Amino acid sequence: MSWNMVGSFLYAFASMVLSIAVIQLVGEDLGGIFTFGYSTFGQHMFMVAYFGIRPFHITDTESRYSFGEYLRLRYLTCAAAVLFGLFYVFVNGYSYVKAMTVIWLVIYKVVDGFADAYEAEFQRNGRLYLTGKSNTFRTLLSVGVFLSVLYVTRNLVWASQAGAGAQLLGLLLFDVAVMRAIPGVDRSVKGSQVCRLFRDNLLLFFSVVLDFYIFSAAKYAIEGNMTDADLAVYGAIFMPTSVINLVAGFGIRPYLTKLSVQWENRRYKRFRSIVKNLVLVILGLTVVAVLGAWFLGIPVLSLLYPNIGYALARCRTALLYIILGGALNALMTLFYYSLIIMKWQRVIFAGYLGVGAAAFLISPVFVRAMGIDGGAFSYMILMFLLMLCFGAAAFGVYRRTVLRELGRKGGRRDA
Repeated sequence: MSWNMVGSFLYAFASMVLSIAVIQLVGEDLGGIFTFGYSTFGQHMFMVAYFGIRPFHITDTESRYSFGEYLRLRYLTCAAAVLFGLFYVFVNGYSYVKAMTVIWLVIYKVVDGFADAYEAEFQRNGRLYLTGKSNTFRTLLSVGVFLSVLYVTRNLVWASQAGAGAQLLGLLLFDVAVMRAIPGVDRSVKGSQVCRLFRDNLLLFFSVVLDFYIFSAAKYAIEGNMTDADLAVYGAIFMPTSVINLVAGFGIRPYLTKLSVQWENRRYKRFRSIVKNLVLVILGLTVVAVLGAWFLGIPVLSLLYPNIGYALARCRTALLYIILGGALNALMTLFYYSLIIMKWQRVIFAGYLGVGAAAFLISPVFVRAMGIDGGAFSYMILMFLLMLCFGAAAFGVYRRTVLRELGRKGGRRDA
């Protein structure tokens, strides 16, 4: 667990460190290109490569599918992610520097998505520490190489290329070589099983891709309607959401097993009590975060990003929208997990589909009308809509289940 926490923290922390370093070393225009290539489009292609299959893989304790079959599917999804990345860059007609930077960062992220297959297999085999070590050492290696090359050359394309190469080296050293040393790993592949695995996870794949599109719709709108420098500024004020999501994940996930046990044993009042307490904790942290953002947010961000401090000074309102959006995202995550525990995953995809359509329609409108403030406001609105969809669905499923249980028990109120 310790290695896994270290790896997860470094992975989340890397995005902030890299964005700060790029802006300081090569300026806000290239910083905006990096923000788009690394944490927006590159991360989206990671989601394509990832295919949303990690939860399915690590819970396949009966080995319905072999490691070889999981790995074969990742080859296909990673190839699709790279090809779509090349197509996207070609269609948008980017400059040479932007096109090559985005392509290499897509490869960087896709290698990360391929490594996830090995890390999931480590976890499935009871070796979670190997998952954490892989994440830790690959992150340190790739970030260290990227920053070293960028510092020496001041060339973002070369640094991105070197970072992608370091990711590949990390994959070979900390995943492929380690897996070969583990006895009993089933590498057999049946084509029919790979097709079945694809079908089993297709809905989950669409869900995670839509989820990240909603999360990043404002960034896509800013990239399409404003300058790269504006995207760098938005990326800076968006950075606190990574911290909020990390804290929310550490706060919510330890209770998932307890929530599952309460639900499976029909202890619905206890289930409701745990969810209610987690909601109150998130709301309390939101108040603290909003107050901190109002008084300290812009000064702290200006210290971290001195090259764009002049632009950040105008973004206090946008930062508050982002903080509130992050809090709504944390609540949405709680209701999302509640629906999974209740075995109502199909509602999740419907919510993502509806809010994804809203994101496509409103994000560009708000950005064109209000600039960075509009992007931040649209993010907050979209997180509110997702939270409302999943919260209302979770409440409806809970109420229907409790009423059915009361009917089964003849109206007794001990459910």
